[in-house]
Amino acid sequence: MSKQEKINNFDPNGLGDENNNIYGLPFTTEEAEVVVIPVPWEVTVSYSGGTALGPQAIYNASYQVDLFDPKIKDAWKIGIAMETPSNDIESKSESLRRKAEEYISLLGEGETPETNEDMKKTQKLINAECVIMNNEVKEICSSFLEKNKIVALLGGDHSTPLGLIQALANRNNSFAILQIDAHADLRDAFEGFEFSHASIMFNALKIPQVSKLVQVGIRDYCEAEYDLIQNSNGRIVTFFDRDIKHKQLDGVTWTSICNDIISKLPNEIYLSFDIDGLDPKLCPSTGTPVAGGFEFEQILMLLEKIVDSGKRIIAFDINEVAPGGDEWDANVGARLLYRIANLVAKSNGRA
Repeated sequence: MSKQEKINNFDPNGLGDENNNIYGLPFTTEEAEVVVIPVPWEVTVSYSGGTALGPQAIYNASYQVDLFDPKIKDAWKIGIAMETPSNDIESKSESLRRKAEEYISLLGEGETPETNEDMKKTQKLINAECVIMNNEVKEICSSFLEKNKIVALLGGDHSTPLGLIQALANRNNSFAILQIDAHADLRDAFEGFEFSHASIMFNALKIPQVSKLVQVGIRDYCEAEYDLIQNSNGRIVTFFDRDIKHKQLDGVTWTSICNDIISKLPNEIYLSFDIDGLDPKLCPSTGTPVAGGFEFEQILMLLEKIVDSGKRIIAFDINEVAPGGDEWDANVGARLLYRIANLVAKSNGRA
């Protein structure tokens, strides 16, 4: 059955069919315009785990999402499909996570890799395995980019999209990263792990094609990260959560703040969304929740304005969704993924 035949026979108002792909949509990754790459990896998470379970939890929750999008007519026809998760990535994450927990525990007791041979071996192993994971993600993402698909990466912790960013750098001369996050993620090899979830933007900035990093909602950062921002000569522009909130309390509208953010962005943008950028009431089980953050529709309004401005979101990731005791976190993640995927498709002329 062709994609058009599937569209003709599909009822977007019906119950989500679990025999189909994500959101109950009937499309394969070959037919879909947006392909979701799940990366169930959380080796270097330093507070609480669970994010490796995020992709599957979001997939399961997606069948409860209504497909009507008030901003984009017949959005479901764009086609979203999730690739099968890599068993290798998932199994390695589980075994390496246990080693990382032992290592981090010893760090907390004052031990270091310089004086503890077992810690040194663990550090070396995890850094090497992270390179392998990044290369695998890069290869998978590159294969879909070559097919002219819009790629959405679904973590896992926030270390997972580096391979996608590297793949995009091979196809784009210059682009900015728009980071929605509670944390700056600008630490150099946090806890001794080069590819830590807390180092993703530090590593992304090593890529020459990343012309700029625009951070929004940052509210948890160390002095070294703050100094890096201040000394970046404008390559890093940070809209701290505190400053945003103070402006709003003084009567500045969210529209005005959005316009200011957009003015700092070039025409080509990669969106990196750590779910802890939202108010923690929306995803309380995320690995490192921080007081403050955004409402669901605030971020969607920002993205809508970016798309309406004519700028292009070339790809995106959503990370750090950790399912709790119920489906609440995954429910929020699934709805966010659907709405963002539709907006990104629109920005690429696919809707």
